[in-house]
Amino acid sequence: MAKIGSKWTGSGRKAMLLGSGELGKEVAIELQRMGIEVVACDKYVNAPAMHVADKSRVFSMLDAEALREAIVEEHPDHIIPEVEAIATPVLVDLEKDGYNVTPTARAALLTMNREGIRRLAAEELGVPTSPYKFASDYEEFKAAVESVGIPCVVKPIMSSSGHGQSVIKTADDIENSWKIAQEGGRAGVGRVIVEGFVKFDYEITLLTVRSVAGTSFCEPIGHIQIDGDYRYSWQPQAMTPEAKAAAQEIARKVTDALGGYGIFGVELFISGNDVIFSEVSPRPHDTGMVTMISQELSEFALHARALTGLPVPEIRFLAPSASRAVVVEGDSKEVIMDNLDKVLEEPGVQMRIFGKPEVKGHRRMGVILATADSVEEARAKADRAYDKLRIKVL
Repeated sequence: MAKIGSKWTGSGRKAMLLGSGELGKEVAIELQRMGIEVVACDKYVNAPAMHVADKSRVFSMLDAEALREAIVEEHPDHIIPEVEAIATPVLVDLEKDGYNVTPTARAALLTMNREGIRRLAAEELGVPTSPYKFASDYEEFKAAVESVGIPCVVKPIMSSSGHGQSVIKTADDIENSWKIAQEGGRAGVGRVIVEGFVKFDYEITLLTVRSVAGTSFCEPIGHIQIDGDYRYSWQPQAMTPEAKAAAQEIARKVTDALGGYGIFGVELFISGNDVIFSEVSPRPHDTGMVTMISQELSEFALHARALTGLPVPEIRFLAPSASRAVVVEGDSKEVIMDNLDKVLEEPGVQMRIFGKPEVKGHRRMGVILATADSVEEARAKADRAYDKLRIKVL
């Protein structure tokens, strides 16, 4: 029998977020709705989830000693990784000591870098993937590019939101792509993956929920990325029944291998009825922010319910919807979102402003959500709202 006692008592529950960005903020809100104490951790002060958490701690998730110290001191009932760059061997050790890691410490370990999850999917599970090679130094990198072929995509094995990612279109791009990957990895310089291009009609995120009630799937989410960073998403993405079934089969196979309870963002390439696995995140996915308007339970509510051991008996889709990321460019600690009365004047439009404390270069600072009678109209509505937005970087 699952139970949650009063906060700050012996029967209450405590959750610790390792990473406190905009996705973690929504998870924190859902946990708060369930009466769970939330400790938000990140490498900088005033990260979005810290705005709504009961307590915050600032340290690098890659600092194994600091990570272990914080977890042991807080002794949470739920450890919830919300970023890729974490000293995951610490989580593996602590899980052996009885701590509960979402979805599992092994899942966090395998998915924190692209090598672990790619080898699991392609070499152990036999799931279709793009051709790939790994490289640790520049000479290995050049050999990997030659083996995979040009054009190809280069990514650090540990990064997110497109950081460190580039495309090699000609041999002249090789040296610069290596430099970009070394500068963009979350853990600094290091190993990279070189991926061959695959021909696909579209790509999706298939949000997959593992709970005590079994495995459930959200409607497929279509999306557009620019330099590996999400810009648009919509739900549902139209698919043939055969492709949808194949996508669910791959998602189930991968998430079953990772185990545990929670939501997984499974990224897939679709070509006709053929499905190719790309990546998986054992946590809410940025393209899944569209579910804040498209579903009765958002991906964040589903994650909170599943990880606390509660059932997910149904995922109710409400209406065709779209999201458009608000990406701000500049260098400032003060950003103003203006003309909001016009942005929100059309029915079926919502906006989330993340409240991040600064922008350096470019950073996702908000998202516009829209719902309509069709995906096409929802996307058009989100675009109209975005075009009315006025951003001032002071």
